[in-house]
Amino acid sequence: MKLIIQIPCLNEEETLPATLADLPRQVPGFAVVEWLVIDDGSTDRTIEVAREHGVDHIVKLTNNKGLAAGFQAGLDASLKLGADVVVNTDADNQYSAADIPKLVAPIVEGRADMVVGDRETDTIEHFSPLKKRLQKLGSWVVRQASDTNVPDTTSGFRAYNREAAIQMAVVSKYTYTLETIIQAGKLLVATDHVPIGTNPKTRESRLFPSMGAYVRRNAVAITRIYTQYEPLKVFSALAAVLAILAAVPWARFLIAYIGGDGAGHVQSLIFGAVLFNAAVVVGTLGIIGDLLYGQRMMSQRIFERVRRIELQLGVPPSHYEPGARPTGQPATTGAHAGQRTDEHEALRA
Repeated sequence: MKLIIQIPCLNEEETLPATLADLPRQVPGFAVVEWLVIDDGSTDRTIEVAREHGVDHIVKLTNNKGLAAGFQAGLDASLKLGADVVVNTDADNQYSAADIPKLVAPIVEGRADMVVGDRETDTIEHFSPLKKRLQKLGSWVVRQASDTNVPDTTSGFRAYNREAAIQMAVVSKYTYTLETIIQAGKLLVATDHVPIGTNPKTRESRLFPSMGAYVRRNAVAITRIYTQYEPLKVFSALAAVLAILAAVPWARFLIAYIGGDGAGHVQSLIFGAVLFNAAVVVGTLGIIGDLLYGQRMMSQRIFERVRRIELQLGVPPSHYEPGARPTGQPATTGAHAGQRTDEHEALRA
């Protein structure tokens, strides 16, 4: 089998060498282990550094498209390069690469299609108490929406087998971590998690310049994704709240009416009617959203079929550039050697 380790990058010339130095070239269960860097519009020497340190494949996006788009581009390229399993990690070396064999083990053993590395965020020293609580809250919401048991849903250290990777279709512009777990749950992809180690912090997060930005972006992402995948549940709950609120002024009017003072409380009757109409509208939006969700799932199935056709036809990856292995190291090893050499030559041509 072939494993590709992909790394989304944006101006990572300083941190990338340490990350690549820790990556394995041999993993139990795999005849071939290759590295792929996704350059998300870097303006520094990220690509040159990647080649100098032996990266096999490079996907160079023409401009900065965001982490989610970079992840999707890497996943697509890895599939077209023949990966049986794809591991995603970060360029800032926050995840322990020594845990990659542990991460892929459930897939190799046939127990899972997708595995997420659990950082056990309570033990991370540089996470503030507020961030730890928000991580738990966000992970709980995603678990409810996805029907999975992943404890660390924002972890970017994860592995996908080929079938799971083919089914992933990220539409978010901000993050792939939450959406892919919810997709996996809805598509009944067998999901597992393993505890992993983390390395000392090397730089500040570029995704979250401040705690306020972290809270705001995660709140928006979770709300948006949950509404996309559970529209009927969300809007039905809102409609129920509005209907209950409508009952309060109606009860006030009814009590006054029975007491002979109904004329003086007509405004309560009107206000209750407005709230009830709002409840009906919101409930209708839930029904419409549920119908759109069905269309979304159908579109995702079409996307999956198109991707399978592209793989069967041998369509090359977009924005692809060949990398360079360390001097003296063979291009591939094991059973896939001849096949992979031919593919490398075709891509270089």
